[in-house]
Amino acid sequence: MNLDQIIAETSVMPVMVIERLEDAVPLAHALVEGGIRVLEITLRTAAGLDAVRAIRQSVPDAIVGVGTIATPDQLKASIDAGAQFGVSPGSTPRLLQAVADSKLPFLPGVATISEVIQALEFGFDVQKFFPAVQAGGVKMLEAFRGPFPQVRFCPTGGINVQNAPEFFKLPNVVCVGGSWLTPKDLVAGGKWAEIKHLAREAVALKP
Repeated sequence: MNLDQIIAETSVMPVMVIERLEDAVPLAHALVEGGIRVLEITLRTAAGLDAVRAIRQSVPDAIVGVGTIATPDQLKASIDAGAQFGVSPGSTPRLLQAVADSKLPFLPGVATISEVIQALEFGFDVQKFFPAVQAGGVKMLEAFRGPFPQVRFCPTGGINVQNAPEFFKLPNVVCVGGSWLTPKDLVAGGKWAEIKHLAREAVALKP
């Protein structure tokens, strides 16, 4: 699948921090059953890459990506683990070149006009705006649209069920990312039915 096809499958991308490997598959099942197929597994924990492997093997309906990719080595490890797409919190020329060479569908992280231009130079016209709320939120994305009407964004960082609808009103927002779909307490308690409910609630946010 290319990036456009992946994005077409979701309006909300859960940012998943897997602390315990045994939580990965039931969490993915709960999200998919709730209508969220596109999953971003972060590299913030040691279990991240093993979680990707487990979900790819056991949850065939999920589209599994790796987030928090910051180096070419992490990119390679993610691809080796079976990542179907990648996401970075920020961008450097070295990382963007490695991604372009890899052909992996990718959302490079940007927070400034210069970073938007840099990502465009490497061929990325769909970008992750991070940290969205802290970096200017809706008003910043409105400002980006003037000089860059061709760029589409997935804002992530500070997004929640309350403010997501404001982002969806913007024509240059194709999806949003957030960790509110996978609260630590619900995951730790194995409360998969409640997470499925959060996923269904999230699916209904985009008009």
